Amino acid sequence: MDPRYPQLAERIGLGHSQRIARLFSLIAGPEEADILLAMPGTAPEIARGLGMPEEEVERRIAELFRKGVAFPSRKTDPPTWRMCRDLIQFHDASILWPEAPQEYLDLWREFMEEEWFDLAAHWSRKVPKPFTRVIPVGVSIQPRTQVLDFESVKDIIEGAQAISVTKCTCRLSMRNCDRPLEVCLQVNKAAEYNITRGTGRRLSKEEALDILRRCEEEGLIHVTMNRSQVDNFICNCCPCCCQTMPVLIKGGIHVVDPSRFAAQVEEEACSGCGLCHERCYFGAISWREGEGSVSQVDQSRCLGCGLCLVTCPEEAIRLVEVRPRDFVPGAA
Repeated sequence: MDPRYPQLAERIGLGHSQRIARLFSLIAGPEEADILLAMPGTAPEIARGLGMPEEEVERRIAELFRKGVAFPSRKTDPPTWRMCRDLIQFHDASILWPEAPQEYLDLWREFMEEEWFDLAAHWSRKVPKPFTRVIPVGVSIQPRTQVLDFESVKDIIEGAQAISVTKCTCRLSMRNCDRPLEVCLQVNKAAEYNITRGTGRRLSKEEALDILRRCEEEGLIHVTMNRSQVDNFICNCCPCCCQTMPVLIKGGIHVVDPSRFAAQVEEEACSGCGLCHERCYFGAISWREGEGSVSQVDQSRCLGCGLCLVTCPEEAIRLVEVRPRDFVPGAA
């Protein structure tokens, strides 16, 4: 293999992975690889360093931007370009490359199946908090609980300056289920990035809320960045394709934090239909011992997503606060 591609893999901390090097070789030709390796820098700086015509470098950078491996900083004029900073950004941006060949998507699937579990386990031991966290469904939480604006999908959408939607990169490459595909939401800067790049379409707030409601009905879990300021994405994750859910469900690897809430069953109202058992991916709901069929929640296993509330015919489930507000990084 051309040594440029292992070098690019090393830039995102995965120089040992032949699959990541191959992914770079499929998305960037040798000259494009040289340009990526010359980053960060402005187009004139990169052109001088490589001895290439500036117009040629600008054209190739524009294509690398469209492919999702080059990102501009508008703090300088002309902008300073850098390559993708880590695996997650490489995955999430490049899979939306409009002309991505099936070979490219298949290789991402192979990487996730063969290498991701061990890598996720390693990362989970290294970092103090997971990169992402669950946000509860957009239903009412018990009145005495203070729901902060960054914990409410409705408030996040209502407060957004820009909203876009893209296809879910995980389901696009993994193809393990037939759940909705165009449901990954971005807000503010992330939305403007995808709209400019041409991989996302702009949404009204009403359209975004409709997508979130549909995702809840389809059993998709709202996930966002694990910090108090939400200005990036709201993923709608399934248990079989997502980067975080399968490694948590199958391997107990905590790469996603729960919300601050957990489900609680009102025993008197529960009819024992069992729908909530089917809706919980984490084995947090079981039958209470004794007479009758009444559900109970193991709050230590509950991620506080609220999917069990959505289809409860008796409205016998509510979300209660079980973690302090400073559980979310950056929350005062």
